[in-house]
Amino acid sequence: MFEILHPVVSTLNTVLYDFYIIPLFLIVAGIFLSIRLGFPQIRHLFEMLRVTREKPLHEHGISSFGALMVSTASRVGTGNIVGVSTAICLGGAGAIFWMWFITVIGAASAFVESTLAQIYKRHDNITGHSYGGPSYYIQTALGMRWLGILFSVFVLITYIIGYNLLASYNIQDSLSNYEFYDKSSTPVITGIILAVLFAVCIWGGAKKITTITSYLVPLMGTIYVLVALGIIIYNISNVPAMFATIFKSAFSFNAGFGGFAGSCIMYGIKRGLYSNEAGMGSAPNASASASVSHPVKQGLVQSLSVFIDTLLICSATALMCLSCDVEPTKEISGILYVQKSLTSVLGTHGALFITFSMCLFGYTTLIGNYYYTEGCLRFILNKRPNNVTRNIFKAIATVIVFAGAISSASFAWDSADLCQGLMVLVNIPVILILSPIAFKALKNYTEQKKKGVEPVYIAEECGVKQPTDYWVKQR
Repeated sequence: MFEILHPVVSTLNTVLYDFYIIPLFLIVAGIFLSIRLGFPQIRHLFEMLRVTREKPLHEHGISSFGALMVSTASRVGTGNIVGVSTAICLGGAGAIFWMWFITVIGAASAFVESTLAQIYKRHDNITGHSYGGPSYYIQTALGMRWLGILFSVFVLITYIIGYNLLASYNIQDSLSNYEFYDKSSTPVITGIILAVLFAVCIWGGAKKITTITSYLVPLMGTIYVLVALGIIIYNISNVPAMFATIFKSAFSFNAGFGGFAGSCIMYGIKRGLYSNEAGMGSAPNASASASVSHPVKQGLVQSLSVFIDTLLICSATALMCLSCDVEPTKEISGILYVQKSLTSVLGTHGALFITFSMCLFGYTTLIGNYYYTEGCLRFILNKRPNNVTRNIFKAIATVIVFAGAISSASFAWDSADLCQGLMVLVNIPVILILSPIAFKALKNYTEQKKKGVEPVYIAEECGVKQPTDYWVKQR
């Protein structure tokens, strides 16, 4: 089946990326929103950190930190290791600079989309929690339910098929360097194990997902960054030349004009988007669940999540590998380049550590991805899915996790690139149109902070004309 679909997927990818459509959407939107909002992702960095420590507004609500961990669980995944390695090996060291660039400006897009998700979130009368996302602000603010449905379909395709195929494939591929690996049996066995573990978690409910990710994500991220930092320090004599190579390669002639599809700019943008998801409209699905006093708080928190993912964890992988004396080539692109880099310093323990990290990162990615999709299914059906529908949906998602383990690398990556591109095509124009609402919200927030009061959002006072389930003077 993969052989039949791959030519179609590859052709569509060519249209979206080789003709600059997705790169231009991301770069233009990121720069425009950064300037329009006064670079909130930089200006309010300390406020981002402060907000993450706040307790939920309501006793049984989800905190900003909880929503942050769910979105980070999806962002922080195999792309932080394999995606970075692929970008370096195929696009050159300069791809890392462009990954940093798209992250910094993309954080403004992440701020806007998550702020909008908070403003237009819905109240669940059964659980008492809030829910929402791009589909809901598209429907409420623009009055275009059909476009909201289309976006929800793209989210389902991206996270259940594209991203989970890739995460599952990358986990099993991390085992390919070991003696016990057998091409005919190991992917199948790994797929079965992943599918079973995935099924156990998703049948446990969203609350369990939040609990698991809130513990796993900070732990695995901290350990990974510390190990990477240790290796960089060990290779400290290589660091000056490493940074020189990154910046020289980023601005070389070939970077921009020597075949754009294979350039470091394109790989930096592709893998940066896959890693941090800024502007795609994925994180807002988690942002809408947070219980906060002002929508801007969650917008700032999600900007922080983008930084954690790329500027911290992706950079850890990139600098760790580039500081080692291992030449990045097309033949070792992917997990093999990272394993060889760590083995050069830590011996066999290095490869084991990366395999362990891949399994943890990949598993939390699978969990976080599923969290996003249930809300989109609810939007498409215009009601809470019944148990039969949810169980069928969970079963399909579980089968796809298994399928990913036995797919090919090229199909898995191309599928992820195509799916995320479809989400960008819808979400970026929408958040540009609705950006004045986010701008007014930010202005309202900063004015209250200057007065020394805890910011509280009233929708009507901030120019929101549509009725909202939250943000009224009295509920």
